[in-house]
Amino acid sequence: MNKNKSNLVIAFQGMPGAYSNMACEAYFPGAKTLPCNSFEDMLNATKKSLSDYSMVPVENSLAGRVADIHHLIPDSGLFIIGEHFQRVNHQLLGLQNSDLKDIKSVKSHAQGLAQCRKFISDNNLLPVQHIDTAGAAEEISRTDDPTIAAIASDMASKIYNLKILKSNIEDATHNTTRFLIMGREPIMPSVDNTKSVTTIIFEVRSVPAALYKVLGGFATNGINLTKLESYIGGKEMNAARFYVDAEGHPETASMQNALEEMYFYTEPNSTKILGTYPRAQKNKT
Repeated sequence: MNKNKSNLVIAFQGMPGAYSNMACEAYFPGAKTLPCNSFEDMLNATKKSLSDYSMVPVENSLAGRVADIHHLIPDSGLFIIGEHFQRVNHQLLGLQNSDLKDIKSVKSHAQGLAQCRKFISDNNLLPVQHIDTAGAAEEISRTDDPTIAAIASDMASKIYNLKILKSNIEDATHNTTRFLIMGREPIMPSVDNTKSVTTIIFEVRSVPAALYKVLGGFATNGINLTKLESYIGGKEMNAARFYVDAEGHPETASMQNALEEMYFYTEPNSTKILGTYPRAQKNKT
């Protein structure tokens, strides 16, 4: 995949200036972006060919898993073709006549508020949840109230002509969001790529130690799991789904053996490979 093609369109959830917007620019320099109101709209834009790829946030080093996204990914009809780690530096943004000492409340996405919890508490601010970090900034830019601020990006401050009242207010310097890049067709790296990640979802059979035996298949074949999560799925919301990131390529003998053991202990047709893609380097700054 050539990430430098200027004719690519990348969908993201949020308004211009969102951290997802910044991730699009970092991963696909020069590409066009398509802001979407919701994660569903974003994934559907790619599914319907309104965009080439979707930039999907899945977890943050401070706030954990992004709510609802794991329910949407498996049924989106899309494939994971890459990952990206985006460093998140939160700015406290206000009107040009605002002053930090006068701020009473702060608006942002739930993740933005969670990632700046200590700063909000230390400054005795009232947190107000918004659907989007950049959307909170845009909303404040249309008010004349100098006591309300937004937690958003430096990009948002420029787009909406807001003043940075305090820089880098996140609770930890390692604040990073992991994104998955999803497209309509799988783009699998060469089997010789020793740094591949394969993402799999499955439902275990209702037999004793089924999950233990599934995971044992990876262990005995020397495959490292970098992520394992469970969540409730199914029409009746009573089926436990498991989401796994495994280091390896499905065309290797070790991965094929592990998958064969998995199929034996999982519900029929419940196992799905969502994609195999190169492992990204985490930003250490």
